[in-house]
Amino acid sequence: MILVSTLGRYLSRRFLAAIFGVLAFLFVMIFLLDFADTTRRAGDMPHVSITSIAAISLLRTPSVIEQTLPFVFLFGAIICFVNLSLRLELVVMRAAGLSVWQFLLPPLVCAIVLGALAAVGFNPISATLKARSDVLDAKVFGARQEGDSDKVFWIRQRSKDGQAVIHALAENADDGTLSGVTIYAFDLDNRFTKRLEADTAKLDKRVWHLSKVREFVPNQEPQSMETLDFPTLLTKAQVDQNFAVEADSVSFWRLPSAIAQQGAAGLEANDYRLQYQVLLARPMLLVAMVLIAATVSLRFARLGGIGVMVLSGIGAGFVLYVVTKMARDLGVAGLVDPAAAAWTPAVVGVLIGFTVLLNQEDG
Repeated sequence: MILVSTLGRYLSRRFLAAIFGVLAFLFVMIFLLDFADTTRRAGDMPHVSITSIAAISLLRTPSVIEQTLPFVFLFGAIICFVNLSLRLELVVMRAAGLSVWQFLLPPLVCAIVLGALAAVGFNPISATLKARSDVLDAKVFGARQEGDSDKVFWIRQRSKDGQAVIHALAENADDGTLSGVTIYAFDLDNRFTKRLEADTAKLDKRVWHLSKVREFVPNQEPQSMETLDFPTLLTKAQVDQNFAVEADSVSFWRLPSAIAQQGAAGLEANDYRLQYQVLLARPMLLVAMVLIAATVSLRFARLGGIGVMVLSGIGAGFVLYVVTKMARDLGVAGLVDPAAAAWTPAVVGVLIGFTVLLNQEDG
């Protein structure tokens, strides 16, 4: 069987080398661009160190890489197949009696395996790192974030002592911990009593556990405390309703519970359902990208026209990516079933790739 043969292992190595080469290049480019943008934001904040800026960008890069995976496989497959063609290795394989389906099988299997690993392994890692990046960003830039970010949260609560308004800069998608927290407390007569500023706040059994707290009471000296418990009547479902986390910031393994929590709170969970289906469909989408690359890259190099065909393949991949994004928007809006929105572009892409290859090979 070609998968376990010497040729199959060779094709797999060449394909993986191209994929990881493109991945490394994009990682460096995305990191440098994000680092430059974050440095610009910190231009007039001398207390922000280069190390903190680099850490924020480094933690955020994997989540951006995850969004570009279809193009990573498209470009990687094109590079792999064009190199095989230029070195006449495809000619030798065809002369040996191998069909296109036989020498495409190892790359397709690699795409399926890597797509599954990206969903169940890389996605949780990137989501966790993205959450840590948001927390570090809030700590480093503080209130500066409020003016230029849409991820600023407000919630009003009641307790036996009166009312309070809670403001936070970011939320950790893994454990629900809030960062950059400010609490404005009022008594039962709606008179302001104090302001609390805390690095983090975590809800646990009707109590906010605050850390690194600074308490400001009118006509008194400010006080600092390592920890402080602030009472609340809020439930986690109510907090999740107000401090909504973007679906792509929730890891694959937490999506089912996030969907259940949204349903329990009486909220629409289309974005979470769609994200879950998108991750499940990712191997098929990557297979579609490999097939599209094959349709434009398996031409005999000496016949010419390789550049035009490669550009057409990139264009076809871009169209499929745009259609995928449009389908996701329709799924989030509830106009299309989330499963259909996630799977239809991938299935259509695979069918188109198979059809074009069948036409090229068998006429």
